[in-house]
Formats: sequence, structure tokens, C-alpha cells
Amino acid sequence: MIKTNDSKSQPNSQHSQDSKVGPIVSSAHLASGSSVELSELEFGLIVAGNAFNRWMVRCMDAAGLPELSPLDILVLHSVNHRERPKKTADICLVLNIEDSHTVTYALKKLLKHRVVASEKRGKETYYSATEEGAAVCRRYREIREECLIDSLRSLGFSGADTGAVAGFLRGISGLYDQAARSAASL
Repeated sequence: MIKTNDSKSQPNSQHSQDSKVGPIVSSAHLASGSSVELSELEFGLIVAGNAFNRWMVRCMDAAGLPELSPLDILVLHSVNHRERPKKTADICLVLNIEDSHTVTYALKKLLKHRVVASEKRGKETYYSATEEGAAVCRRYREIREECLIDSLRSLGFSGADTGAVAGFLRGISGLYDQAARSAASL
């Protein structure tokens, strides 16, 4: 920086370049000692999670089904997956959702939009995508291809790179699940 003529001077530019602000984290009090990298990862997960949620909502809106929450969209895609009827418990298991009432509420919204149908089999209720629901999911996929997949490729990420990150995230989710169980027992 430029020095002034007064008795106080600004730090020189070499010092500014050498000093490091620190890791980018959401909570500096968690980034001490050996947990700095984990705090950076957690902040990255927070930012990426919020961006992914925003993307899903905007993509589904463009696909013709506005006013759905990220969870509603995930539930619709899960119900549509492999064109097989699913129970609420199955959807919760696949999406790693503990509070089944949130999935039940999402299913009620999707039934109201007529993109999901329900069928009673004994005591269980099974959900499947209607033709309209399947069409919305196909349109979502087309928009995803246009807006996201090509951009990902242009950044130089290969399918193998993306797969490796996905595997890492699935693995780390297991660690967080185990840590949650440990914390619950304290």
C-alpha cells in the first residue's frame, strides 16, 4: 500500500500479500486446531447445499411445476425412480430422511398437484408418479441437460471426477450419521 506523509503508515504491499486471512468457514470458533479443513468442507457443503436447493426449485419451475420445495422435488424424483411404486418408509430410507412426516407432507402436496398417485395395499400406501408427474420429471431432465451438464463439462470435470466426489459425499454422510448417533448418546 502507499505510505502517507503523516506519522501513521499503511502496511506495505509485500506484507499484505504475505498475510493470510484464514480459512473460509461458516463459524470461525469451529475452525481451530486440526478441524480447519473439516470446517472448510462443512462451509462448502452449506453453500453447495443451498445452491443445489435453489437450482432444483428453479429447474422444476421451468419444467412447469412451480411452488414446490426442494424436499417436494426430491420426493417426486424418488417416487418416479425406476417407475416402481414406493412406500413412505422407502423414500425416507433412500433420501436419508429421519422425519417421515416431512415426506408425508410432501407426498400430500404432490398428490394435490396430481403428479403422484397413491394406492392402498393392505395397511401400506404405495406412491407412484402419474403420467403428468413422469412428464414433468422428463422435462426437468431436459432442462438439467441444457443448463447444467454442458456447463459441468466445460469446466473440465469428467464423469469419473464427478463420480469420485459423489462417492466421497456418500462416505462422509455415513461419518456424520455415526457422529449424530454418538452425540445423541452424550
